[in-house]
Amino acid sequence: MSGHSKWATTKHKKAVIDARRGKMFAKLIKNIEVAARTGGGDPDGNPTLYDAIQKAKKSSVPNDNIDRAVKRGSGADAGGADYQTITYEGYAPNGVAVLIECLTDNRNRAATEVRTAMSRNGGTMADPGSVAYLFTRKGIVIVPKGDLTEDDLLLTVLDAGAEEVNDLGESFEVVSEATDLVAVRTALQEAGIDYDSADPTFVPSMQVPLDAEGAKKVFRLIDALEDSDEVQNVYANFDVSDEVLEEVNA
Repeated sequence: MSGHSKWATTKHKKAVIDARRGKMFAKLIKNIEVAARTGGGDPDGNPTLYDAIQKAKKSSVPNDNIDRAVKRGSGADAGGADYQTITYEGYAPNGVAVLIECLTDNRNRAATEVRTAMSRNGGTMADPGSVAYLFTRKGIVIVPKGDLTEDDLLLTVLDAGAEEVNDLGESFEVVSEATDLVAVRTALQEAGIDYDSADPTFVPSMQVPLDAEGAKKVFRLIDALEDSDEVQNVYANFDVSDEVLEEVNA
């Protein structure tokens, strides 16, 4: 869990200055469109849309792009696509379980891109249900440390439903049930505590420890999957130590 979270946090920081920023922007915009179509175009009455907009803003997506996505999704403007959520299951090298969430308007294209990325990078597809049982749906909020102490953070979020707070180095990770995510995020806002992201996510119930060579293979596969416009999120049950992470990033 901790190794995966630290890797995800490292990628989150890099993403802001990533050369593939345009690709990341497109995925954030797609999230906004779907949230607006599902729950309406008012972020105050649609927590999913609110979080999608906040995430886009923190990743420097221009406000005009955000506004247009909300209007397309809510039907105020024409041109919105009919996106479907599809989840694929598989295995990365070293027996690491992988869940792949796609948001697509073309199921065949999404399936082809996922299978191609898997086969070219040492992964294999799995039957529905054979991997999903290894993951639990949780709410994850990433909070930058600043002058914040773990005790202060715990006091703020415990009554809102937080289950635990993990120290990720430069930030804290607040874990809750997915249904308590909005309450935890709201508690932070009311306390004046900034957060980097608030997302429902899949957390593995068991992890596969990796050495540097294994980590490189798994990261290469996940990068290939995330490079697809069809793929929104990739979850995997690997665990890497700080030492291995430093070796891989070197």
